[in-house]
Amino acid sequence: MKNFTKISVLILMGLSNHQPTMNGLFVLFLLIYLVTLIINLLVFILIVIDHHLHNPMYFFLSNLAFLDMSYSSVTAPRMLFDLITKSASITIPACTTQIFVFLFLAASELLLLSAMSYDRYVAVCHPLHYQQIMSWKVCLHLTFVIWPLAFSYSMFHTLFLLRLSFCGTSSIHNFFCDLPHLFQISCTDPTINIVVMLILGGCFSLPAFLFTFLPYVCIFCTILRIRDNSGKLKAFSTCTSHLMVVFIFYISIIFIYLVPTSSNMFGMNRFFSVMYSLINPLLNPLIYSLRNADLKTAFKRTVKC
Repeated sequence: MKNFTKISVLILMGLSNHQPTMNGLFVLFLLIYLVTLIINLLVFILIVIDHHLHNPMYFFLSNLAFLDMSYSSVTAPRMLFDLITKSASITIPACTTQIFVFLFLAASELLLLSAMSYDRYVAVCHPLHYQQIMSWKVCLHLTFVIWPLAFSYSMFHTLFLLRLSFCGTSSIHNFFCDLPHLFQISCTDPTINIVVMLILGGCFSLPAFLFTFLPYVCIFCTILRIRDNSGKLKAFSTCTSHLMVVFIFYISIIFIYLVPTSSNMFGMNRFFSVMYSLINPLLNPLIYSLRNADLKTAFKRTVKC
């Protein structure tokens, strides 16, 4: 058996080693991050302070805005720091912490999207009973289920991650720490971790996937029965926009966590990591919130006040 020297620092390879490209990426992702923070913070504040928006749909939207602000803040500041300082090292405890928080927020968003789909299903398919079905008690119960489940999911993965040790090659071919990348460079056999990731991810993601997409089948069937063509087109436009964001989120998750990572797929993996961690938190408020007439009215009302 060979003797390996364990290491305590990992190297994040980032998105590029070309200096002009790194400077351009810094400006681009700084703008994306700032716009993401500003828009999500604006949506969150509007929903909190305007009593006209105190209903279940906007309650879930405020949770989504908070998640997106937190979600992008887990990866973007570290990436921007590395791009501007040319420093790419990260300690293993910091890497583990980043993974825990990232998985917690990603799992929370996965479940929250399911809750939002159910909310839209009730609003479109059972409008007369919406207030009874989606009461504040139900909304709070859903929220109190989402956060502990996501925390447990993330903690489970993190505890299994602690069994791994790292030596020799310490380069992570991405701009943040994630489970598949650590499995790839671990000098401990990660088979157990991979099996746990696939089984736990399947048990967690499949129900969330079904609860997210199945309500839209009923929603589309209901929309098709609408006689007013303008109303039908508006409803279709809203639903397809929502589904587009969810599709991007799920496709990124599938590619990152289910497709085996190899050296010739590092570029594609980085692309989906950017979509997953930076672009999606920007798209969510643009599609879910800023196209919403009630939020636009609330913004004008708040500015006047």
